[in-house]
Amino acid sequence: MFNQALKDQLDRRILGKVQNPIAYVGGELNAIRKDHRSVAGRLCLAFPDLYSIGMSNQGLQVLYTLMNDRPDWACERAYAPMIDMERLLRSEGLPLYSLETFTPLNQFDVIGFSLQYEISYADILTMLDLGGIPIRADQRTLADPLILAGGPCAQNPEPIAKFVDVVVTGDGEPALPSLCDKWLEVRCEILRGEAPQRGEAGRRQREEALARLAASLPFAYVPRFYEPHYSDDGRFLSLTPTRSEAGPTIEPSVIGDLETATLPLAPILPAAETVHDRIAIEIMRGCPWQCRFCQSTVIKRPLRIRSVDKIVESALTMYRNTGIDEVSLLSLSSSDYPYFEELVRRMHETFAPLGVRLALPSLRVNEQLKALTALIEGDNRGLTLAPEVARDDMREQIRKKIKNSDLFEGCRAAFANGYTHVKLYFLIGLPGERQVDLDGIVDMAETISRIGKEVRGRNAHVTASVSNFVPKAHTPYQWNGMQSRAYFAKAHRYMKQRCGIKAVSIKCHDTETSMLEGLLSRGDRRVGDVIELAWRRGSRLNSWYEHFDAEAWWQAARDVGLDPADTIHRPYELMDRLPWDHINVKKGRTFLEKEQQRAVIQLEEMAAAV
Repeated sequence: MFNQALKDQLDRRILGKVQNPIAYVGGELNAIRKDHRSVAGRLCLAFPDLYSIGMSNQGLQVLYTLMNDRPDWACERAYAPMIDMERLLRSEGLPLYSLETFTPLNQFDVIGFSLQYEISYADILTMLDLGGIPIRADQRTLADPLILAGGPCAQNPEPIAKFVDVVVTGDGEPALPSLCDKWLEVRCEILRGEAPQRGEAGRRQREEALARLAASLPFAYVPRFYEPHYSDDGRFLSLTPTRSEAGPTIEPSVIGDLETATLPLAPILPAAETVHDRIAIEIMRGCPWQCRFCQSTVIKRPLRIRSVDKIVESALTMYRNTGIDEVSLLSLSSSDYPYFEELVRRMHETFAPLGVRLALPSLRVNEQLKALTALIEGDNRGLTLAPEVARDDMREQIRKKIKNSDLFEGCRAAFANGYTHVKLYFLIGLPGERQVDLDGIVDMAETISRIGKEVRGRNAHVTASVSNFVPKAHTPYQWNGMQSRAYFAKAHRYMKQRCGIKAVSIKCHDTETSMLEGLLSRGDRRVGDVIELAWRRGSRLNSWYEHFDAEAWWQAARDVGLDPADTIHRPYELMDRLPWDHINVKKGRTFLEKEQQRAVIQLEEMAAAV
């Protein structure tokens, strides 16, 4: 039911005083509003970042469509507020609400958080607290919504374990409906028509409901049913179940058939500017390659594809339902789609007459790259590529099997077909990195710029975007620690000073942000206390540079007795138990151990060759 009273209060007292008020009013084209009295359950998909980021997330659009296609569920949305909006909501005593019906978050049955970036964890607490929900899971009763979390960051859920009820890894399409339905069922069985109890009795009721959920759904990880153990010197030792309903490991949720999976054929059209203003359609889930640094290639197995016909027809329907003039084909490695050239031709034939552009992120550098740029002749836009490292021998070590020769020839063809600039994504701080690898980044960018001059008569604009490597859970490099601040600072400075062509830009990711990402992605359950303390002291919207205060995080860690450097930089031994070992992945830890051992051997061979 639409909450007109709350809407009126916001209009009168708040929305005229905040930046970007349109992000808080809802009513977008294709948004779905249902009468809550006509459904069995109410779900709010919560994105712990601003509207401009969350509205560009394709996964959220998919789940929104999936749940609203069901007549028995109403699915709505909420995003983290800007600091001025949060301040006004608190001063006026008003709750955070959904955009569809202005329903306070604590009146939903289920809240589902999408974990896309660890740096946003503090904003989960902001949304819970503003929504009138206890931030700690063990303080909730059956009167409170079920708090779910999923997404790529769920691969190590321990830093947020104290704040969520259930974590799901893998594909959301099969898991979300099952969890929502089961929650209504077990809650109904326990309450038997009575109101939820309060206090300790109410918390016991909720624990029983969660135990039944864990027992019936193998992909549902309920953190409260697992106890961490540490050594006398503070090292993580193990995580053990405390109830019989909790299994020793958690299986990922997997959708078998992408062809019939839900697509948002009428995606919500944003009311405000977003970071990606385009139609997005997933053409393939998973990746045929096994790059050692990449978490996604491990957690998105097995490989599944959509047919060319399905993609073209769906994209055309999306265009007709939105009018957006750019279509993006999404996958981890778009050019590895098995019918890629046919798909690009069909998309060009269908959309070029309509004036709709085709975007191809995540292109793999291979022999197809040269042909691809001829298929979609340049419209003065750029080519985006991810060589990751700049030397072929280092690329062999990280198992990204591409060649510099293919990359250079692909760029040459792109310039000949109208492209004017190239963006390259690199990682630094990988295991075994050498001075020549840093030299190679600058050399590659300058070589491509000179190729542009050979083809077009002037140096091409090339941007080398350099990220600091964070070893992630469930990758062969998960046992490695991060490089030091001093290393990254020196490497950034060196590459920028070495660059000698004005048309080439070296842009390096902020080191302190990377360090915090390392803490939040590699930490155990004790990191939750750091998150909570930093949040209580005012940490908000850390993914936005102007709001990020690194020292506040390091001080919070020190104040709870945690040494951030130990989590960020210390490598694990191969036989160590890791904080995320209870989360299972396809092929499992044994495969990762073998890959780590192979990587060590290759590094030794590289060092000997030098």
